[in-house]
Amino acid sequence: MTTKHHHLISAFASSVPYEFIHMSYPLSSVFTEVTTTAMQLEYPLMNRYRFDPIVGSCRGILCILDYSFVFLWNPSIRKFTKLPSFEDSSSHMLDFSFGYDHSSDSYKVVAFYIHEFVINGNRVMKIIVKVHTLGTNSWRRIQDFPSRSFCEDSSGKFVCGTINWLTYRDRTSSLKTIISLDLETESYLEIVQPNSEGNNYSRIGVLRDCLCLFSRSSDTFTDIWLMKEYGNKESWIKLFRVPDIRDLDSFPYVYPLYVSEDDQVLLQIESELFVYNSRDGTFKDLNIRNTNGVTGTTVYHESLISPCF
Repeated sequence: MTTKHHHLISAFASSVPYEFIHMSYPLSSVFTEVTTTAMQLEYPLMNRYRFDPIVGSCRGILCILDYSFVFLWNPSIRKFTKLPSFEDSSSHMLDFSFGYDHSSDSYKVVAFYIHEFVINGNRVMKIIVKVHTLGTNSWRRIQDFPSRSFCEDSSGKFVCGTINWLTYRDRTSSLKTIISLDLETESYLEIVQPNSEGNNYSRIGVLRDCLCLFSRSSDTFTDIWLMKEYGNKESWIKLFRVPDIRDLDSFPYVYPLYVSEDDQVLLQIESELFVYNSRDGTFKDLNIRNTNGVTGTTVYHESLISPCF
């Protein structure tokens, strides 16, 4: 996949004064240049002393969770919009996800609530799901989420008109499964995982516009699995095996962000970014000027699409 028009947007914590700033740099420079210079973005919110996590990126628009609301932002054209507020005093907010429904040409934000109640003296929990379609003024409730427990990274990954989550089969099980939400039909489906060795340490992501599973199989490497045809369990392939470059016992996750046309893999490991060359097995520590450690990083594609409807 070409890196043209693709950028990284990262949040960094500055030391003096202490605040979170958002920086952008072209992906092409990450893979081809020795040193990359990051440019500070004009973040649309005034409060920079709190980290606002990026929920997802789709067609050039970022979905960001502020302390009290969700907003959509296109940094390329410096436009943003706040979504309608959501209040449910009987529930606890869990997480958000972001994607695009091709059938209706609309962006959708998915919100999750944990709702607990008592039936016959027993406490029961369910995950309520609401959807906001950009351009409307409300959140709609859809079918409850079929799983009761998310894995460590509960943010959904958008691919092929669906949002996907890695979940536990139940609250007492260590077995994991991938649950998919079709944004057109707003129905759920279970995606069969590959036969990987490292189910205890796994995350999902998107590389080359395909659903991926990152499976840490031992203390020495991470396998990158890619589903070439979405929904086809026979299309899982092991794309790369990435060796560890340090002792990661205290932080077992290596998170691939992007794969270049010549099979170089951009990785985030803790607060640092690396490029792994899968053809010769070498690593490059990214030397990004004007930054400290990375707090959150997302790949986005430049576009002129406005989030303001």
